[in-house]
Amino acid sequence: MSVNGKTEVKAAILDLNNGHPNQGMRCIRQILKEYGIRKNVILNWDEFDVRQNNAVPGLEYDVYISSGGPGNPFDGVGTIWEDNFFNWIGTVDGWNKNQDNFPKKHIFFICHSFQLACRYFNTGNVCKRRSTAFGVFPIHLFSSGQQEAVFAGMADPFFAVDSRDYQVIQPNYQLMHNAGATVLAIEKERPHVNLERAIMAVRFNDYMVGTQFHPEADAQGMSLYLQQEDKRDTVIENHGLEKWRSMMEQLNDPDKIMLTYSKVLPNFLDIALKHLTVH
Repeated sequence: MSVNGKTEVKAAILDLNNGHPNQGMRCIRQILKEYGIRKNVILNWDEFDVRQNNAVPGLEYDVYISSGGPGNPFDGVGTIWEDNFFNWIGTVDGWNKNQDNFPKKHIFFICHSFQLACRYFNTGNVCKRRSTAFGVFPIHLFSSGQQEAVFAGMADPFFAVDSRDYQVIQPNYQLMHNAGATVLAIEKERPHVNLERAIMAVRFNDYMVGTQFHPEADAQGMSLYLQQEDKRDTVIENHGLEKWRSMMEQLNDPDKIMLTYSKVLPNFLDIALKHLTVH
């Protein structure tokens, strides 16, 4: 839609944080705000508390960003909120598959939402990690990821914030191929650890993509997070003081998480905006 000569984009943010304080929602809002200003578009959004209020958006939106969140990705089995969330994915997917429907609806899944989407699409084995992954880590692109528009302008590897107790491994390649899905990236190589590397990004179909890492994370939010006494103590206890100091130093490196912040979700919005304006 165009208003006074400007493209209008309606976005929905699905909040899966279950009421827990977090920096992710602030970062998503900031990215949307910055994008609207930079691209000179009218970008409005509504927020839906999925886990506390059983709320999901309808089809009146052009673009959807579904957040990360705490806990086990199987905690919602049998709950109203998870049924609503999966029904929402199915509804959007059904709309997109109908060639007569326009505009198509674009979804980006982050971390907890990504794990749920992998469960919904049966992408692979969603399971608990042997230990918590937390910090700024390299993400390695597959050849498909190097051709993926969401990762345009990113190095291989690039760096991102990773925070999770669960993972997706053992991709169902045949099922994914039949559905038009592709693994885009995997976690860092650990030659000294005899464990399969986890999937870090998937394009589920032409309009839905997701990452296990946090592309919305910015230096300000992570710095505040890491300086909380309990988070600082946890990192030091599990990884040592030098690891904590290294993480703090990496936050302000323009080639690390700030590059990811400036590229991944804005690239996703670029794709959606292009589809809105070329029809």
